[in-house]
Amino acid sequence: MRILHAIHSANIRGGGPIEGIKQLSQHNLAAGHSVEVLCLDDPAEPWMKDFPLPIHAMGPSYTSYGYTPRLVPWLRANHHKYDVVIINGIWQYNSFGVWRVLRDSATPYCVFTHGMLDPWFKHYYPFKHLKKWLYWPWGEYRVLRDALAVLFTTEEERRLARRSFWLYHCDEIVVSYGIAGATGDAAAQRALFFEKFPETRDKEILLFLGRLHEKKGCDLLLISFAEALRHTERDPARRERLHLVMGGGGSEEYVAALKAQAQKLGIADRVTWTGMVTGDLKWGAFRAADAFFLVSHQENFGIAVAEALSCGLPVLISNRVNIWREVKLHNAGLIEDDNEGGAVRIMERWLELPPEKRTEMRENALRCFDRCFNVDYFAGSFIKALRMLGLPK
Repeated sequence: MRILHAIHSANIRGGGPIEGIKQLSQHNLAAGHSVEVLCLDDPAEPWMKDFPLPIHAMGPSYTSYGYTPRLVPWLRANHHKYDVVIINGIWQYNSFGVWRVLRDSATPYCVFTHGMLDPWFKHYYPFKHLKKWLYWPWGEYRVLRDALAVLFTTEEERRLARRSFWLYHCDEIVVSYGIAGATGDAAAQRALFFEKFPETRDKEILLFLGRLHEKKGCDLLLISFAEALRHTERDPARRERLHLVMGGGGSEEYVAALKAQAQKLGIADRVTWTGMVTGDLKWGAFRAADAFFLVSHQENFGIAVAEALSCGLPVLISNRVNIWREVKLHNAGLIEDDNEGGAVRIMERWLELPPEKRTEMRENALRCFDRCFNVDYFAGSFIKALRMLGLPK
């Protein structure tokens, strides 16, 4: 099968979708399929030359919407080379531009919304939602309506998508999502992390790793960690061991606000800010941690959650992370609401968990990853879905 993935940006700093494409495509290639990527990036970007797949960069693009006049002509000239085009993400020109060309062509397309229809956004960003409503009837509604199928990575995502806009019609399919999981020498990766951040050595580490953004509940994590320190006042030795690692990058303004909050809470000396970490250093963070923490307000899948599970790391997550049901089913972590009370409760529950229960939860985390989120299963589920839609082998 000849597959073309269309995405707004192929820059790994964009987060989960492009990483998912890269991992999925390696398995699709190994199975004999052809995979290429179409993006709106400037081809002169320095990271473009190291991209691991054939890539067609249509930029430079204009505004955050990503309009570029090169996209439609290129796709009109080349769409016949592919059996299917997979749109990754909506609300930007990579979706509407593909629709403009393929709606009247013999080349079908499918859409991964990647959580971008979650109703959380309309409640938290009402003004942005109003602008989307003005665009929806003639833009993304038609993109989804005319797709061969709209692909959701969890049943929870599919259910939530129906609640964002009343004008909604598409053919829905749930495709199990997954990642490659942990690789490399665990001991060496852990040692690398401690060498880079020596203040974390011999500590009980609570880890956040991802994009520092308000939707991730980072402020709630800082509050709950401050409460954890108060919770352990009667156990000074353990209190001294507790350490919070905030891994990942974000806007300068938001990161500065978080650091100011940590200072106000009196925990600044107990928090390590790593910036963006990749490769062995990223895996070292997971290997060094005792638990992974994400009380996100909206998380379509949560690649970092799956990565943590692949390291046997218990996950403390909100019920707004769309894979929480699988985590709960396998007893691979703890689940609470995405508010201050939920964040404090989940931290307290973790601190009170006996050592033997933590060990059991680590074993369950690995089992949960293998059964639910391994990329082998995702790759098979993806191709199976496309064949069910009548696409060639």
